[in-house]
Amino acid sequence: MLSLRDYILVIAEKPKAAQKISKALARGKALRLNHKGIPYWVIKRGGQTYVIAPSAGHLFTLSTNRGSYPVFEYRWVPRWFEEKNAKHLIKFSELLYKLCKHAKMFINACDYDIEGSVIGYLIIKFFGDEKRAFRVKFSSLVEDELINAFRNLRPLDWDLIEAGLCRHELDWIWGINVSRALSDVFRRYLRRYTVLSAGRVQSPTLIEAYKREVNIRTFVPLPQFTITVYVNVRGNKYKLENEFSAFNTLGETKELAKLIKSQTYLVVQNVIFKEIKRNPPPPFNLSDLQHEAYRVYRFSPYRTQKLAEDLYLETLISYPRTNSQKLPPTLNHHKILSRLRMLKEYTRLVNNLLRETKGYLKPVEGAKEDPAHPAIYPTGNAPTGKLSKEHIKVYDLIVRRYLAAFSKSAIFHQLSIKFKGPKGLVFSLSGMSIVDKGWLRYYPFYEFEEKVVPYLRVGEKVRVIDVKVRVTYTKPPQRYTKASLLKWMEDAGIGTEATRAQIMETLFSRGYLEVVGGKVRVTDLGLAVAEVLIKYFNELTSTELTRKFEELLNQIQLRKLRKEVVVNKAIEVLRKRLLEFKDSIDDAVDYVKKFHVHAGGKDLREYLSRCVICGRLAEDEYLRLCTYHMKALENLVKGFNEWRLRYCITWGEYLSKLSKLGNTGSWVKEVIDYVMKKGLNFNDLIGLFRL
Repeated sequence: MLSLRDYILVIAEKPKAAQKISKALARGKALRLNHKGIPYWVIKRGGQTYVIAPSAGHLFTLSTNRGSYPVFEYRWVPRWFEEKNAKHLIKFSELLYKLCKHAKMFINACDYDIEGSVIGYLIIKFFGDEKRAFRVKFSSLVEDELINAFRNLRPLDWDLIEAGLCRHELDWIWGINVSRALSDVFRRYLRRYTVLSAGRVQSPTLIEAYKREVNIRTFVPLPQFTITVYVNVRGNKYKLENEFSAFNTLGETKELAKLIKSQTYLVVQNVIFKEIKRNPPPPFNLSDLQHEAYRVYRFSPYRTQKLAEDLYLETLISYPRTNSQKLPPTLNHHKILSRLRMLKEYTRLVNNLLRETKGYLKPVEGAKEDPAHPAIYPTGNAPTGKLSKEHIKVYDLIVRRYLAAFSKSAIFHQLSIKFKGPKGLVFSLSGMSIVDKGWLRYYPFYEFEEKVVPYLRVGEKVRVIDVKVRVTYTKPPQRYTKASLLKWMEDAGIGTEATRAQIMETLFSRGYLEVVGGKVRVTDLGLAVAEVLIKYFNELTSTELTRKFEELLNQIQLRKLRKEVVVNKAIEVLRKRLLEFKDSIDDAVDYVKKFHVHAGGKDLREYLSRCVICGRLAEDEYLRLCTYHMKALENLVKGFNEWRLRYCITWGEYLSKLSKLGNTGSWVKEVIDYVMKKGLNFNDLIGLFRL
């Protein structure tokens, strides 16, 4: 390490960002040094010496000396004190500690968001002097923007720092206390050391997935009946759509079908022509990008975020962790497009766009804003050969979405013909054609099926050539995917665009959730943890409370509240509930027995009355079924009453039919198998439930 004095220390969030900053500020003339393999750069600029050094994300984390709970005494410590896999951070810390000692000024050049503000601030606080510190704001690592940002240094962003510190403290006191409580109850039950986790955002997300899981597994589909009518129009056969809901009884449906068939003809009641305009979508924010990357390529939200962050560090796109759907008016779109036109994949698209817009570039905007960063846009820099196919796919989505934002609306023509049937029933025949693709030329990831139908006049008759009665079945709620669970978190107002994907991944790494066939499933462990959280920490794990504290964090960012006020509110809520839980720990251990499938199944089943299907503790001593299978049985019994009214079906036929339906919940199918083997009749079971 060179012997330097009185320099300006610039702290970047990662080594690649530090390299880009040094290259921009030095116009390529930077001296690259290293400390134990960690690079840093020395440059001369405007008569000043700058040293640009990287962190590697967070170097500090919260810790406590107390091993019990509740615990509200904590301090910031180096991350490797707490995390075994963080030893690599020691070298970064040593470098920054030494460089801070002789710096005359500090610039936090970490990413301009809450996390970046906290990362840089803690390094300056513990190693340097926050009184001599400044902040720099940029939304891309493009050279011109970096130079301009360093010409306009700001004071430290205390609003983001305070909100960030508070978020960390809230997450820590929430997580460590409820996690220790969970671990305590499962340790007592399993009689071995067990580490489980809970969190302020993590736990409400688990509980939402749990509720969906139970609904799906205990679902009993109901039959619905509908009529499908086929008509002949000028020698061609067409299937009509129904403008009415399905019927609940088979008899009524058959009578209507017979009546329609007897009429021979249907008469055109109305002809509706519409021109439909689909406006271009706004430029991506992180959430929109994550959803589209999943929809188009099945990339998980967390994977998409990591790919986008790599693209940012390669100076290919602007900062991705943004909520904004707006681009700033100062952005030089002509310059970006001229660079993109040099890339052969986009030459034709850019030329078409410039002809279409005649050089007047005004992007469409969405409603969402972010005070820190604009929507994601390409810088126009050319990708290198280092990028993977996945990186290229995400980059292509971003470029095409950016181009589409300048284009015109896509225009469709829709023709809908309404037919009058008996008893006031209405049928329709609809077609659609694309008149002008508009923005779809640039962003072709949506499919619109064109369908041509003949034009008919009001009063014209069409011949009925076939009428069929079809049986459909009600469907359970759809299973979550990683993308739709992320969307739920966003809609519920919990977490941030930067943290949601990683928090969700924690649920998978902890073994609470798993992905099967692209769909999210809750594991047995996840079910048991969710049950304990709902029973004993219902208020602490509610979306309402989580959202309330998110709003308080926003108030800190707006400088309307102090960090200490919010932290004390959280401690007040947590302390009361945790002390109550400790007093009822024995009851909690007994409660876990109801929902956890013990690894030592056979021995425990001989000792306790266990569910004969899954091994959980039986709720009913006679049937020996657990809470979940009793719920499935209750739905099964209740469902039979509705099936009898709709289908005129026997109990045995009902069980046989349900067992073969794909919509039937898995726990219901297990109960059906059990009931059939035991030879239990409807009358044997009806008295168990209030119908």
